Amino acid sequence: MTNREKMHSGDIYYPSGDDIMIEQLQCLDKLYDFNMTRPTELKKRAEMLKEMFAEIGEDCYIEPPLHANWGGKHVHFGKAVYANFGLTLVDDTHIYVGDYTLFGPNVVVATAGHPIDPELREKAYQYNMPVHIGKNCWIGAGAVIVPGVTIGDNVVIGAGSVVTKNIPSNVVAVGNPCRVLREIGEHDKEYYFKNRKIDYDNL
Repeated sequence: MTNREKMHSGDIYYPSGDDIMIEQLQCLDKLYDFNMTRPTELKKRAEMLKEMFAEIGEDCYIEPPLHANWGGKHVHFGKAVYANFGLTLVDDTHIYVGDYTLFGPNVVVATAGHPIDPELREKAYQYNMPVHIGKNCWIGAGAVIVPGVTIGDNVVIGAGSVVTKNIPSNVVAVGNPCRVLREIGEHDKEYYFKNRKIDYDNL
C-alpha cells in the first residue's frame, strides 16, 4: 500500500513524500488565494471553494481566514454550511459536514494524529481518521473535534469543548472532554437564551 493510499486507510504512514508534498502545496496555493480575497468578492469566493473542496453545496459561506492542511481537498460540505473566522480543517483525510451546520470562530476539526510512541513521532509518522458532523449542528467558538469522531444531527457543541468521543443526535454537549449535557426538547422551542422567549410572531 502506498503512502497516498494509507492517508485514507487509518494506517500509519510517512506524510512528506515528494509526490504528496507537491500536490499538497498546490492545494495550499489555492487556499492562500482564497484568504486574500476581498470581503466584496463573494461570487469569486464561492467559485474558488467549488474548486478547492471535494464537495460543497449551495449557499455555503466561509469567512476567511480558513486554514486547511489540504486546502479543503478532502472536505465534503452539504448546503448552507456557515463558518465564522478562523476555521481550521486538518483535512489529511475526509471531513464530512451536513447541511445547515454552523461553525463559530476558531473551531478546529482534525483528522490527523501521531503515534504515542516517541520514536515513531520523531520520524514524523502519522495516521488519519475521518470526522463526520451531522446536519443542522452548531459547533461553538473554539471547539476542537479530534480524529475519528462522529457527531449526530441537530447537535449543539458548547464553546471551548474538546470532542474526543462520538456524540448522538439532538443533544447539547459541552466540556473537556465533551459530554452530553441534555437532550434538545420542548423548552428549546420556547426559549432561545436563558429566560428569553422566542417571539414567533415577529420572526
